[in-house]
Amino acid sequence: MPLLPRRRSAATTVGHVRIGADAPIVVQSMTNTDTADIDGTVAQVLALARAGSELVRITVNEKEAAAAVPHIREALDRADCHVPLIGDFHFNGHRLLKDEPACAAALAKLRINPGNVGRGAKRDTQFAEMIEIACRYEKPVRIGVNWGSLDQDLVTRMMDENAQLAQPLEVMDIVREATVVSALASAARAQALGLAHDRIILSAKVSGVQDLIVIYRSLASRCDYPLHLGLTEAGMGSKGIVASAAAMAVLLQEGIGDTIRISLTPEPGGDRTREVLVAQELLQTMGLRAFTPMVTSCPGCGRTTSTYFQELAERIQRHLRERMPTWRATHEGVETMTVAVMGCVVNGPGESKHASIGISLPGTGERPVAPVYEDGEKTVTLKGDRIAEDFQELVEAYVVRRFRARAL
Repeated sequence: MPLLPRRRSAATTVGHVRIGADAPIVVQSMTNTDTADIDGTVAQVLALARAGSELVRITVNEKEAAAAVPHIREALDRADCHVPLIGDFHFNGHRLLKDEPACAAALAKLRINPGNVGRGAKRDTQFAEMIEIACRYEKPVRIGVNWGSLDQDLVTRMMDENAQLAQPLEVMDIVREATVVSALASAARAQALGLAHDRIILSAKVSGVQDLIVIYRSLASRCDYPLHLGLTEAGMGSKGIVASAAAMAVLLQEGIGDTIRISLTPEPGGDRTREVLVAQELLQTMGLRAFTPMVTSCPGCGRTTSTYFQELAERIQRHLRERMPTWRATHEGVETMTVAVMGCVVNGPGESKHASIGISLPGTGERPVAPVYEDGEKTVTLKGDRIAEDFQELVEAYVVRRFRARAL
């Protein structure tokens, strides 16, 4: 099934990053450091940005965190890292932004959860205070609804109204609709308070795949704000990756979504940048963006009892990622390159011919030679103990020859 046309949306700018309309789908991530820890937060933002995160969200939950934000921004700028920072506010954001104006100035965007702005009579007032600050500092706002923190007054009212119907809807249908209504009503109120239409981004995150699809289809059909996609709690490891890909691939295929985040729970001691790589790989495998050369490798079978091709595939993939910062700066279009590392003669030559450059390694019982193909043509046959090193050198030479050098 081909990709459907991109949903038409308004465009906004977060720092130097354009979101919505015809802009590329943007990859976001979020730190898990204590924002008051300036050095630790700067280090993690740098790591996320170097991995390819185009926006980074940080928690602003207390006075010390808010006071640290301008210092974090200054340290990043000194490190020549200009990734826009998004402030994540709950419960006391109105007070923090008012008490620490330098925080509001340093952030590129504010994220407000309408269910956590305040309780009862304070909700409207505190929401208004945050929107007024966003207007004063000319900051865009993501109105981010989470169904784990929905406005309970809204849910109760909608449940009561549903109970009066001759044929009431299922409870889950009401919760989904309440999620959409909360986002749209909050956006309308923000506009009424003076925030420009093109300064608003919406999200309505849930943890269920089918729920996310239903909610975002509804949002997409009822507004033209840019939409940020993501499961609010995707989970850990393969479960989190599969759930995120299952939900977002459907929506992206339908042209829905302007920014994405893969909200993985890190394993103990795990690398936070993994969520950035997964987001990039999702967009690239769907043909929506290109970030780094893609490696095609076979899963192995009884013909590939050696682990050599697995080791070579891993080595080449690591090499490509390590070289990309340099290649991206010096050679135009190198991120579109594809590399095949195949383990035997069954599919090896064919897959290698389809790649920009590929190698077909010998399987069990095959002649100990490895033909290399470039742009569909066999160019050389490698053999001996230096196949890995020789192929890596061929990849380097291919980049120089195939991709035009950028003007420096």
